[in-house]
Amino acid sequence: MPSPLPLIDSFNRVHDNLRISVTDRCNIRCFYCMPDEPIQFTEREEILTFEEIEHFVRVAASLGVNKLRITGGEPLVRRDLPELIEKLVSIPGIKDVALTTNAVLLKQHAQALYDAGLRRLNIHLDTLDRERFKQITRRDELPRVLAGIDEAVRVGFEKIKLNVVAVKNLIEPDIVPMAVYCRERGFEPRFIEFMPLDSQSLWDRRKVLLADEIREMLTSAIGPMVAVPDSDPRAPATDFAYSDGGGRVGFIASVSKPFCLNCNRIRLTSDGKLRYCLFAIEETDVKGLLRSGAPDSEIADTLRRNIAGKWIGHEINSSKFIPPPRPMYAIGG
Repeated sequence: MPSPLPLIDSFNRVHDNLRISVTDRCNIRCFYCMPDEPIQFTEREEILTFEEIEHFVRVAASLGVNKLRITGGEPLVRRDLPELIEKLVSIPGIKDVALTTNAVLLKQHAQALYDAGLRRLNIHLDTLDRERFKQITRRDELPRVLAGIDEAVRVGFEKIKLNVVAVKNLIEPDIVPMAVYCRERGFEPRFIEFMPLDSQSLWDRRKVLLADEIREMLTSAIGPMVAVPDSDPRAPATDFAYSDGGGRVGFIASVSKPFCLNCNRIRLTSDGKLRYCLFAIEETDVKGLLRSGAPDSEIADTLRRNIAGKWIGHEINSSKFIPPPRPMYAIGG
């Protein structure tokens, strides 16, 4: 059996958070993630099966991984996803499973996901304005997204976060309405600084709406906020709470305030590649091990080596930065 020693890199960061992409396909086309022209997606036979994912997670859990996030692409386009959720929540050592989704298909799947044991949702939604939604996603799906969110609430989901990608000179009119929408419904909005993860080289630092700017907008329009005490220092978001008790807001300042030194995350792509960072240049293949019948000890050693080689950080703010060779939809959100 693999050693129970935790996954620690050379900078003494302990890794217990695994993000699993189940597909690179998506049913919208956000301009900062995917081109609008036809895309060559990974062949289906190259995508990890649910059984292979479960096998890998069991090994990872034996090494201290206890938190999972299911991503894509859009994970709900993967057929029978609740079956995978049910497998994962039952693995010894796994304490938390969350799903990141654009919610286009959430209305029809919310009940099955909840019944499978899922309790946390992260929903990608940049705007409540239908025309701007079409501009950003190139699809007219906002009514289905909002219906999906309503259905998730109806079936019992309570821990719902809404992720907003903050692109400057585009998203400003949506900041306050999104915060108010979340405040009224008990959701937590998370404003994410625009990162260089598109497949078209559109990113420019001048297009990043900074977290501090967003917080100033919310403070001015809604009211003062205070930093949440005793929040998890390894979480990507810095949390603030409204002083009047009206909920929380998270800010993911990957560009202006990188949190690499606290990172506890590793990633498994849909085609079976292990990544120690969202911005990693190199990947480690584990699909070959899973499909060749390699012993768990070899899979565990591969995972340890990947973590051992983890760099100090992505260096977005330096001349050394190199964008990852794969776009976000192929890596996993």
